Formats: sequence, structure tokens, C-alpha cells
Amino acid sequence: MTQAITSTDTSRNNLLMVAAGGIISGILTPLLPGLIDMIAGGSGQLRISLIAVPFAVLVFILVRRFSTNPLWAAGLAAIVTMIAFVCAVNAAIFIEGQTAGAATVMRYLLAGLTGGLVGTAVMALGIALLPAGPRAAAAWWSMLITGTLAGTLLALDNALGLDQVSLLYPVWQAAVAVRLVMALRS
Repeated sequence: MTQAITSTDTSRNNLLMVAAGGIISGILTPLLPGLIDMIAGGSGQLRISLIAVPFAVLVFILVRRFSTNPLWAAGLAAIVTMIAFVCAVNAAIFIEGQTAGAATVMRYLLAGLTGGLVGTAVMALGIALLPAGPRAAAAWWSMLITGTLAGTLLALDNALGLDQVSLLYPVWQAAVAVRLVMALRS
């Protein structure tokens, strides 16, 4: 009985630490564009992918710690995360542009849903293909739903005029990181 309680506490503490890591990486993410512009300047997909580095580092650590994947697979999971970020941003921009006649809140709500779904789906697909990644689609549903719904915070960020600070990134990254660990454990 004591061992079961200790296991539950350890598991809960691990998930809280994962969520804290997601919050920290989410706080760093909106700060990076200014730093990247000062150091390298420019624009494009590489710049967008560099903005995802804090979350990619977290994913690397999580895949390494909570799965039996080799080191190279954890590195590949980090790269997949950066690709997923680029795909999510591009999908959100596309949807926002396609809904130009709609109310601003609706445009950003749809863009956030789309970006959240695309980013989470690319991550889930890429990590599921790793040697020790869960292959069953059911293991990834909670992560997909969580990432999609958390994407709606883009509308709140826009309504509040948040730029250097964001609600979307800390919440999305913490929630998706927790769901990733849960999927890796299944």
C-alpha cells in the first residue's frame, strides 16, 4: 500500500515538474523573436523554428527520461517539435488569412484551433514513429485534444494585445508536455 502511494506521489510530482518545464519554456518562447532578430536578423522558416528551441529542449528531455528511446531518437523528437512549431504557425497564419471577413475574435479562435491541432498532430506523428514511441492512436488522442483546445488561447492573446508575454505558449506547452509524458508512459 505504501509503495502504491509513493508511486502516485512520484508520478504526480513528475507531472508537476513537466508542467513547470512547459510553463518556463512557454515564457521563453515569445521572448526569442527579439533576441533572434538582434543576433541573426532575417525572417523565414528557420527563424520560426529557432523560436521553438525552448520547447524542443523540453521535449528532448522528456523523451529521453520517460521513454526507452536512444539519445538520437530524443534529438529527432526535438527536431520534429521544431518542425511542428513551423507547421502550426504557418497553418494559423493561413487560416487567419482565409477568414479575413470574419470578426477578429473568430479569426484568431479558428487560427488557434488549427495551429494547435497541426502542431500537436505533427509532434504526435513524429514521436510515434520513434523506436519506443507508442504506436496506438489511442495513446495520442488526449494530447491532440489538449493541444487543439489550448490553441484557442491565441484569440485571448490577441484580444489582450499580448506580444512579448503570452498566455498561449505557457499553457499550451505545459499541457502538451504533460500529455506527451502520459502518452510515452502508455
